[in-house]
Parts: sequence; C-alpha cells; structure tokens
Amino acid sequence: MEESPTLAVDAKAKALKAAGEPVIGFGAGEPDFPTPDHIVEAAQRAAADPATHRYSPAAGLPALREAVVDRTRTDSGVGVDPAQVTVTNGGKHALYNVFMALVDPGDEVLVPAPYWVSYPEQIKLAGGTPVAVPTTKDTGFRASVEVLERHRTERTKALVFVSPSNPTGAMYPAEEVEAIGRWAVQHGIWVVTDEIYQHLVYGDATFASLPGLVPDALERTVLVNGVAKTYAMTGWRVGWSIAPPELAKGINKLQSQVTSNVANVAQHAAIAALTGPQEPVAHMREAFDRRRRLAVERLAAIPGVEVVEPEGAFYVFPSFEGVLGRELAGRRLDTTLELAEVLLEQAKVALVPGEAFGAPGYARLSYALGDDDLAEGIDRIAKLLAG
Repeated sequence: MEESPTLAVDAKAKALKAAGEPVIGFGAGEPDFPTPDHIVEAAQRAAADPATHRYSPAAGLPALREAVVDRTRTDSGVGVDPAQVTVTNGGKHALYNVFMALVDPGDEVLVPAPYWVSYPEQIKLAGGTPVAVPTTKDTGFRASVEVLERHRTERTKALVFVSPSNPTGAMYPAEEVEAIGRWAVQHGIWVVTDEIYQHLVYGDATFASLPGLVPDALERTVLVNGVAKTYAMTGWRVGWSIAPPELAKGINKLQSQVTSNVANVAQHAAIAALTGPQEPVAHMREAFDRRRRLAVERLAAIPGVEVVEPEGAFYVFPSFEGVLGRELAGRRLDTTLELAEVLLEQAKVALVPGEAFGAPGYARLSYALGDDDLAEGIDRIAKLLAG
C-alpha cells in the first residue's frame, strides 16, 4: 500500500511553512473557511452534556442517521431507511468499510482515472483488483458507457462513480449518469457513488445522483457522503455510507469490531450542519466559484499549460505536458513528479503531481485557499516556467 500522496504533500508544505518558508500549498482538499458558528456552538453544548461522554451505537446516533436520510432525500432525490446509514470517521472511512464489506479476493472494481488516490489502495486492501478506466482532457475526464464496457470482465464486481470529481472537478450530465446507471443494472454491477462534493457545483452544471435517476440501481448502489467539504468540517471526521440492507449489516458489523462509534461531539456537530441553516454553504460556494475562474484564467495564460474548466469540487487539473522535457532550475524535467519537486524547492509552491491520480503529465491544484495566495501561487508557477 502507498501512503496518501495528497496528505504527504500537505504535510511537507506545512512543515516548510512552520520552518519559516513562504510556501503556498495547493495540495490538500480542505476549505480555508472556519466551520460555521452554529455548528461549533452545537458541539460545545454537546461536549458539556454528560450523555455524550459515553459509548453510543456503532452505526451512529439515531438523530444523525435520520438527518442523513432527510438530507439525502432532499439533495440526492433518494429515499432510504435510517437502518441503511452507517456514520463513519469521515468519508474515507466510509469507503474503506464499503470495500471491505463488498469486495472479495479476485473481484475487479472499475475506477475511472484520474481517480482520488485512496480508491485503488482501499480496493487492494480488500483483496480486490482496481481496474483503471482512462479518461483525458479531450473526453472532459468522463468515462462513457462504451469505455466502461471495454473494461468490464466476468470478474467485474463494482464501479466507483464520482461526480463532481476529485481530482479533475469534472461532472457528468444527467443523461450520462442515467446511461451509466442503466448499464450497471443491466450487468449486475455494484456502484459505489461518492457524492462528497455534490453541493460544490458551478455555472450551468447541475448535480445528478445516479440512484436518484435510476431507482433500479439502488439495490446494488452504495452512496458515500459527509460533512467535510460542504461545511468546512474536514477535521471533525464525520462521513457516512448508505447501503442496501444486507450490505449495511455487514458494514455495521465491521465497524463494531474496528472503531465503534464516531466521536459523539462531532456527530452532534454534524446534526447541526445537516439540519441547520444552509446559507454558509452558499457563501462558501460563491467564493470557490470566484477562485475557480481565477485559477483557470491564470493557468491557461501560462505557455505550455492546458486547462479544462472544472464544473464542480474545488480542484483544477491542468496538463503540464507542454512544459515537460525541458531544463528548469538546472535539471531536466520529464515527469510531473519532478516538476512538483522543483516547484516546491524553487518557487515554494506545493501541488500534487498527476502520477498520484493515475494521470502522468497533469497536476492537481486545490483552489480552496485565499484569493491572494491563489493568485500569488500561480504567478510563482508562471514565473518559474518562464525560465
């Protein structure tokens, strides 16, 4: 198993910054906003309540599972039962539980690339085989039914479906989501759909939930979500999975033996996030949209850099293939791994090379940071690449 490249880059950038280096980090997918006040206040009240000082159900507080059901019905158009919900230590933990409960040794899981770094590693930990389904900027970083079908074999167990995407910010229009859902139903393929960025959508794009469009897929679909990105709660570590009843039982059994319940104070904060005012979400989305347009404009102006405008999440995934093969800062750069090293050393800019996402030649930059740092960081990249 490989360590998380995104967390490794973020840790290195933070260490350099702590040592006094003027590092600008584009590495971690983490909003720069504080968690909204009403959520923090709910956590403070919960911390003072002795009832939260004890063990609680391994699958999550009943009130939070109900809140997840209500929010899923409202936001994804999918009706589920609280018994199908498992509250986890972040969305990453939810995915780990799902793969461990669903994937058997020898099973293949289709993972469109570029992919989030943890999908293939978790599939491998479960004994499965991740099968990368390549996409490029020319396809809008979307996998068509035809491409998925070319990678399907008799051992294909599941498909990981993500829209909006990390790392590309790509989104599938409703008709493509529906086509993929019907293809999965036709072939009896499970779908693990990661909807963590569903509220971070820009321009004319609209979010479409696969089981919401294809109800027949629901009996073989697992939804994964959480409060981290939408509510600026990455450090609170609250996510969840929503699975068909039998699979949910297996997930709950696994969690009962591995972690027990998620911290109760964090669960109460999540209840406040899901049931409280949603205006802070709109405010943060407006800021991300502004930064998205700024990032695309400035990156596209750099000779040799190509950018597909992202429609969701808070990442931009430019191609640096046009600047590779050159000498820069006294060394020849043939990969984006090498480019990332030089940018951190010389320009004090941290980004994640595309190799981490199964896409050499590209790099991921998160624009979930202040406007001034965003502009300054891209200007440093442009200056260094100009020689």
